[in-house]
Amino acid sequence: MGKIFLTFFLALMLNAKMVDGVAVVVQGNAITLYDIKQEMKASNINAKMATDILIRKELEKSEIRAKKITVSRGEVYDDIKKTAARNKLSVSEFYEAVRNSNGLTSEQLKEKVKERLLSQKLYMSIAYKSMSEPTEDEIKAYYETHKEAFMHPSAFRVIIYQTRNKARLQQKVTNPMFYAPDIGSSEQTLPYDRISPELASLLEKTPLNHYTPIVPNGKGGYMSFYVKGIESAKGKELSMIKNQLINMMMAEQRESVLKDYFQRLRQNADIKMIRSVE
Repeated sequence: MGKIFLTFFLALMLNAKMVDGVAVVVQGNAITLYDIKQEMKASNINAKMATDILIRKELEKSEIRAKKITVSRGEVYDDIKKTAARNKLSVSEFYEAVRNSNGLTSEQLKEKVKERLLSQKLYMSIAYKSMSEPTEDEIKAYYETHKEAFMHPSAFRVIIYQTRNKARLQQKVTNPMFYAPDIGSSEQTLPYDRISPELASLLEKTPLNHYTPIVPNGKGGYMSFYVKGIESAKGKELSMIKNQLINMMMAEQRESVLKDYFQRLRQNADIKMIRSVE
């Protein structure tokens, strides 16, 4: 009898601790204070914004279940394979790059890719019938309004350091005076329009006279780019970026449709606010 009572008491204590940590309940699913604080930290936002994001995610999960949307393992792998190919990496090299930059294991990456693909399918099912391609006049007006967004460096002047020994390259990045004979280097000018979008983004985010994070070089080794200079920015003609403009406008249109959809869904959903983050 004593053992039964003790087991019951412990169960009550554990349940009390769980309830004590719950901040919001969405359609019967709990969002904890810990969840909110983690989202605040990861996205560098305040508690209200983090709570809104997590409520939206729970509503999306509920809609995915209701619409019976699924993503297969093959779809996940194909997406990862395509992303790796765009970066000129094998799948294993891509896994390693993600692990080094974000600390995610291959299984964690697959789960995040699955979540993204599920959301994409959900968004398409919601917004597809409510969207239409912009007219030529709308494209021109959008271009004139957002010209500055299409300015980018014409080229990057860099020193590329490469080696098969990642630890030595890390020493070089940490201490520029460090020398190792197995670290090769070459100075190059990389035209913006001739490099991959991923590399262009990496170089744009790297301050002048700094090294980029270490990334696989696609040949079984590692590389880092030291940004020596950035050549003057230039804009793109409308004809060159018309498809990009259409995609951006469609994305904004889709976001507007989705925002309205989930606002209405939230108003009618069973959401209980238990406590806020202090």
